[in-house]
Amino acid sequence: MSDVTSPGMSNRAWIMVVAGALVVTLSMGVRQTFGLFLTPLGLEMSISREAFGLAIAIQNLLFGLAQPFVGAWADRHGAGKVAAVGAVAYLAGLVLASTAAGLFGITLGLGVLVGLAMAGCTFTVVLGAVGKAVPEGQRTLAFGIVTAGGSLGQFLLVPATQGLVDALGWRDTLLILGGLIALILPLAVGVAGKPATSAADDGPDLKAALGEAAGHPSFWMLNMGFFVCGFHIAFVGTHLPAYLRDQGLTPGVGAMALALIGLFNILGSAAWGAWGSKHSKKRLLVMVYALRGVAIALFLLVPISAASALVFAASFGFLWLGTVPLTNGLIALIYGVRNLSALGGIVFLSHQVGAFLGAWLGGMAFSVLGSYDAIWIASIALAFLAALANAPIREVSLRAPQVPA
Repeated sequence: MSDVTSPGMSNRAWIMVVAGALVVTLSMGVRQTFGLFLTPLGLEMSISREAFGLAIAIQNLLFGLAQPFVGAWADRHGAGKVAAVGAVAYLAGLVLASTAAGLFGITLGLGVLVGLAMAGCTFTVVLGAVGKAVPEGQRTLAFGIVTAGGSLGQFLLVPATQGLVDALGWRDTLLILGGLIALILPLAVGVAGKPATSAADDGPDLKAALGEAAGHPSFWMLNMGFFVCGFHIAFVGTHLPAYLRDQGLTPGVGAMALALIGLFNILGSAAWGAWGSKHSKKRLLVMVYALRGVAIALFLLVPISAASALVFAASFGFLWLGTVPLTNGLIALIYGVRNLSALGGIVFLSHQVGAFLGAWLGGMAFSVLGSYDAIWIASIALAFLAALANAPIREVSLRAPQVPA
């Protein structure tokens, strides 16, 4: 089902989309560099891959656990204040990690503080604000533009961060990244306020909306799919550079692979968002998850080389965050936008539970089995499970009668 025809975006809506995209560019761009710190940080402080993976897993879990509450706060008070508070906590976490003497400081900084901070200045809060400001017919496209911002940051910051780590060391590099996060503070003004929504798609109050979603099977299908999305992204983002090193490739290949994921997801997020404005979002979600499984399987079947790693990164990058505009677009379509950040936050919690397991189990599997093979195979199986889980979703608004997809 496509979104209904609606008027174009207002100037205020465009400001919110652009400011939101820049906030996500910085917050998610910095986050996607953390895999580059695994090796130098581990060598200096004798921190194992499992221990570092657990710190990032804690980050992902707290990110998800805080998201429904932070999202509800943003729905009630506006996204600007929430994003600003998140930026301050994010900066504090990076500064603390840069001065850490051991695993505890790394876990507290990159794990706890950054995890809680990201709940306020990444996708769910920003997309909730954008969803209220943008007409329904262009909502999924706007979500795609904002989501692409996260990958633009990844594309720009990952290779730059690798160069900074090589030249200055990991501690000074974290401080420089903290300076970039501080730029979110002025950008938060662009997503401030609570745009009015129409009665047709506004939805009930939060308590009623939670009950409605809890009793609706499609909501849990979206949760299951997003769990798998989080597992994939955390495992690949945290462990791919180390995996490529294990295969005899240089650190530069790992950095370039993460950068290519970001570059091609700029295209992918915008493309999936645009397609979701015109075609069935659930069918596109099924396609994204199934193609992820195919991409991983082909990556494992072909002999590992710099070329095969970069081809995988490009193809997986096109699928990387295509789930975000489609999933949030379905939440807005089915349940309305009044509680979009809160309901989106609950679905995002499942994403982060998956991310916790992807980051942690990747490191644990390597420590116990000496390789990542088991997690790669699990990633393939989960991809096809997610495709099957999303297929029965009823792409019909609960706010007004519509023709089923």
